[in-house]
This record gives sequence, C-alpha cells and structure tokens, in this order.
Amino acid sequence: MIVVAGEALIDLVPQGAGALAALTPALGGGPFNTAVALGRLGSPTAFCSRVSRDAFGEALLQRLEKTGVDVESVQRGDEPTTLAVATVAADGSAAYSFYVDGTADRLFGEPEALPAGTRAVSFGTCSLVLEPGASAYEALMREASARGVFTALDPNIRAGLIADADAYRDRFRSWLPSVSLLKLSEEDAEWLGGSPREWLAAGPAAVVVTRGGDGLTAYTRDGGAYAVPGERVEVVDTIGAGDTVNAALLHGLAERDALSDEGVAGLGAEGWESLLRFSARAAAITCSRAGAEPPYARELEAWKTV
Repeated sequence: MIVVAGEALIDLVPQGAGALAALTPALGGGPFNTAVALGRLGSPTAFCSRVSRDAFGEALLQRLEKTGVDVESVQRGDEPTTLAVATVAADGSAAYSFYVDGTADRLFGEPEALPAGTRAVSFGTCSLVLEPGASAYEALMREASARGVFTALDPNIRAGLIADADAYRDRFRSWLPSVSLLKLSEEDAEWLGGSPREWLAAGPAAVVVTRGGDGLTAYTRDGGAYAVPGERVEVVDTIGAGDTVNAALLHGLAERDALSDEGVAGLGAEGWESLLRFSARAAAITCSRAGAEPPYARELEAWKTV
C-alpha cells in the first residue's frame, strides 16, 4: 500500500483568454492528483487528508473511490473546500492563486496510525505550508520515516502561500533526514537554493529533478546521475504533470520491490533509465489533455506499441 498524504482541492481552470474568462471547476491538488494517478496505474493506494463535506468534497471522494483509492484515512469537516484559480500560459504552463482561509484541508490532524501494509508515504504541496495541518503532516512524515517507511516528498512550491521564504527553506532542509525520495521541478530547485548533491548529503537516497519538456534527471548517493529526455507531445496544459511523475516513480519502485533506500541504491543505470522513461511517458500523456488527467496503465502499455 502506498499512502498519499496532503490536500485535495478544486482547480478553477479558465476556458479562454483574459481575466474574465469562464472558470470550470476541476478536481485537483498535488497529493490528490498523485493518489489518482497511482490508482490508475494499478498500485494499491490510500489517501490521508481532511476533506470538506460540501459538494466539492463529495466529488473529490467519489473520484478517489472510483479510481480504487482507499479513503478510510480521510478525515471530514464542515468547512469549505480550498479553491485554486489556475492561469494557463501560451506554452501550457500553469500558475495558481489560492483561496484557503478557513478551509477543511488545512485543519488536518495527525492520524493515530497509517493503514495496514503501508510501504510508502508521499507528501507535498500546500499541505506542508498551511498551518495547523502542516505541522501534523510534518509529524507524520518524521514518524513514518523513523519506523522505516519509505517517504517521498515533492515540495511543489506555491510561493504565494509562503509568508516567510527563508523560514520555509529552513523547514524544507529539516525534512530531508526523513525523506527517502525527493522529487522537485527545476523551478522549485532554483527557488529553494542548494543542489541535488547537497540535498542527498542530508538524507534522501535519490533526488529526481524534472525539467519540463527536457526530461528528468535522477541523482543518487553513490554519485550517479541518470537523465532521460522528455516525450514529445502536443501540450494542452501541464496541470498534474509533476504529480503524475510522483506516482509513476512510486509505482515503478513498488513494481521493482525497491521502496527502500537499499532498493533505490540497487537500481543502477539501466533501472533508473527505465523508471525515468516510464515517468516521462506518463507525464506526457497527462500534458496531452486538459486538466489533471493522468494515464491508466493500459494507456502506457499501448504507448509501447506505437
């Protein structure tokens, strides 16, 4: 079982150009998208979060359940669902503004236990910024790591939500001893400062940096650096692409029985190239359609025959 811990929210996606373009609600949130992507790839997955009882919250849970994601660890609240207003640039990249005051997901409380059979827990995005939930997720990360559970982190920086950038950077560095796999975009890496080698020295077994259409690079403790190019597709938008990479990496590691520091260290060049190419293909399919719509396993199988 792979557990994804973090927020589920509603993306309001513009259906045209200009500030007053009509907005269409879409189910989203980095951790939510990661959980859906894992479910579509066929990994046993559970979602650990706090979700509103409003209509948006019900729709979020229905999507998870339809995808086969276990929602027994989802807490519920009467507060509204967080909203994220997306702005999509000409190249398909997305930026967001958030409506988060008094919303349900930021009131997450640390659970007494993770689901039985948990092999890995994935964290990231707004849930590690917005208090008081951020401290609860942080405590869960540290406790899971201390018990030997494989932990994945995608900081997925949303600078508009971070009131004190230096304090967040310090907090990020404090997480690294509890992180097994760090995945981040090159934009996030630049914002955070530091380098993959510096971060590896602090704890993770591997750091994966995504470079949009230019592909992905994995850095490992033994000095390895493994890169693959991006897969070429006609980009509709990039919403959910990074979350799809998170899921593909975790799914691929699980299939290789490599959800451990030792397993990551044993992948070698061939294993990393295969895993990164799989992740790049999955992200490309997501980019080829509107919104966060990650691929099903059968779509990736079909890609092999093209």
